[in-house]
Amino acid sequence: MQYAQQIMGEVRKAVMGKDRVLLWVLATILARGHILLEDIPGVGKTTLALAFSRVLGLEYGRVQFTPDVLPSDVTGYSIYNKETGSMTYQPGAVLCNLFLADELNRATSRTQSALLEAMEEGQVTVDGQTHRIPQPFTVIATQNPGGAAGTQLLPDSQMDRFTIRLSMGYPAPKDERDMVLRRQDGNPLLQVRPVLTRSQLSGLQDQAAGIYVQEDLVDYIVRLIGATRNHSAILRGASPRATLSVTAMAKAIALLNNRDFVIPSDVQAVFCDTVAHRLILEPGAEARGRSARDVLEEILKAASAPRVS
Repeated sequence: MQYAQQIMGEVRKAVMGKDRVLLWVLATILARGHILLEDIPGVGKTTLALAFSRVLGLEYGRVQFTPDVLPSDVTGYSIYNKETGSMTYQPGAVLCNLFLADELNRATSRTQSALLEAMEEGQVTVDGQTHRIPQPFTVIATQNPGGAAGTQLLPDSQMDRFTIRLSMGYPAPKDERDMVLRRQDGNPLLQVRPVLTRSQLSGLQDQAAGIYVQEDLVDYIVRLIGATRNHSAILRGASPRATLSVTAMAKAIALLNNRDFVIPSDVQAVFCDTVAHRLILEPGAEARGRSARDVLEEILKAASAPRVS
């Protein structure tokens, strides 16, 4: 894709040494998906979201979630207008193109659930009135690892709506050094320049959606997802939404590689990151130190990939 290197180059001005994460975030946006960044505080999750909003020309909204944040802070609310004698809708933070839900797992379950309709249907309903969210629309949510003070697990229904879960991790010493030196010249985010307009991004999303997937590859994806539902180490496998997400992500990766068709390696590249957060492992498997990613890699090795003609 002609814009990919330009986009990556601009985001790298603010986020250094995380090329794989940046590529997967870009692919998810092209796939019209939503991203969950799970990591400790201070590794650059918020900076990443801000950089992408600048590069892609997106209107940006953010909520720093705490236990006292209300659902109406996210979706909006209606107030009485004395001049018109009617209720007037005040848009919430989610009515934007790129919404950063910062530390989402610090919010109450009721507030977390306020995002569900927006993520799935691209709209919010307040007092019986439906309000469309501007397109394109992506949620980037950050959460601290489970067990951190003041956090609670995201509900399964919300986890399933995230297309991909990523972790940034600590920067390498060289990247951390470069980060310090670069900040001596000011905030690196101010150096990030737009590469696309919203309409151009929407056009690229349409291109990604139109990438061809041959039937044998569709069967391959269905077999991989089906294997998560019959594996002895998995208590609950991936939903049909995971099948759609893997397909959409594979199409986006094909577009980024300047192809108009998906190949098996596209599917294999995105499978683990797209599916792992949707699984619940058997307690025995967790006790033996097996992770969801370990099990998914076993499934990938056991499944024979089709030949693409």
